[in-house]
Amino acid sequence: MIHLERNLEKYAELAVKVGINLKEKEGLLIMGNVDTLPLARLIMKKAYEAGAKHVEFQLADDEMSIIRYRHGKDFVFESFPQWKVDSLEDMYKDNYHHLFIMAPDPELLKDVDGDLVAQSQKSASVAMAPIMHYRMTGFTKWCIVAMPSAAWAKSVYPDLETTVAIEKLWEKVFEATRVDQENPVEAWQEHDRNIKKYRDFLNEKQFEKLVFKAPGTDLEVYLAEEHFWMGGSKESLAGDPFVANIPTEEVFTTPYALKVNGTLKATKPLSLNGKLVDNFGFTFKDGKVVDFYAEKGYEVLEKLMENDEGAKYLGEVALVPDDSPISNTGILFNNTLFDENASVHFALGRAYSYAMQNGSNLTEEELKAKGANFSLIHTDFMVGGPELSIVAYEKDGTEVELFKNGNWVF
Repeated sequence: MIHLERNLEKYAELAVKVGINLKEKEGLLIMGNVDTLPLARLIMKKAYEAGAKHVEFQLADDEMSIIRYRHGKDFVFESFPQWKVDSLEDMYKDNYHHLFIMAPDPELLKDVDGDLVAQSQKSASVAMAPIMHYRMTGFTKWCIVAMPSAAWAKSVYPDLETTVAIEKLWEKVFEATRVDQENPVEAWQEHDRNIKKYRDFLNEKQFEKLVFKAPGTDLEVYLAEEHFWMGGSKESLAGDPFVANIPTEEVFTTPYALKVNGTLKATKPLSLNGKLVDNFGFTFKDGKVVDFYAEKGYEVLEKLMENDEGAKYLGEVALVPDDSPISNTGILFNNTLFDENASVHFALGRAYSYAMQNGSNLTEEELKAKGANFSLIHTDFMVGGPELSIVAYEKDGTEVELFKNGNWVF
């Protein structure tokens, strides 16, 4: 218990000092469910110690979410409260930054009508679209961290008693986030510098395309014109570094939405809208998903790509070595925040404007003209593993091997 309490304190400090990098007189909005309260309280303490002008906690209760789906009339899912959008925009404009604490149940909505889930997700996405640019451009600093819930722990360790499963998952979370180290803040600063070595190399080379090969995967991905590789901390528009995902091991950029061809097989399950998708893959032609399959959760992918036309195209390509702290835990987290950072991955849907040169200052039309995709959704899925190779091509056709057997070759 003492060990857990000490690590929770370090985890909270990491979220405030590295994740958000909260400055004096900035505000902080924390969102989480009832399981996150112990960590949320510590984060609130650290935020006020850092000089926060105000810290607000917003509760999202899993049982209440189920009540809404089971008892709400159809029209409930056809709209999203405008006051929620306005409130969030007002907070962003008032120099508040956003910390999400996840304590997920990977199959929370497994017994809920998929059409209702898809409709509710789409309504929320449409309503929130006008303010997404605050986070997408770096106007607002944001960070996602996670902590075990009973349901999540049991999904990872189904054969263990619940208390033991939670303790075991906490150990793995602390390993993956470097909280188990003596000074996690310093460890992250060093990690950030290492990621940026790969980022800077890729930005200097400005490769024209990447080719991915593995069992079930043979994919040619052109990169957007004037793409920009990101990795580790990002800079807000105010010039402050922040880390949007803890953990993160990726360097990522923007694919050319209309220039992706071939097949792509996922190597890890995807938990989406409270349902699991497993053993799935896609076929792309001129950027668009023209065929897909899934052994489990086919209808979840089907609903995902019905959100809008952009949901059928890629918005992100991310390179992650198979030899990473998350991968080396030896477990499947059943959580995208962790599993995507154990594996090379792609995202269907919207591209990040800051993953383009000067992208935060370009209009949607200008970004599209350079190849960036736009959509209501942004959904990551994993394709990496020890059998993956990646070859990059310069504009003159010169080949440069980037990944062999799942890892960087340099």
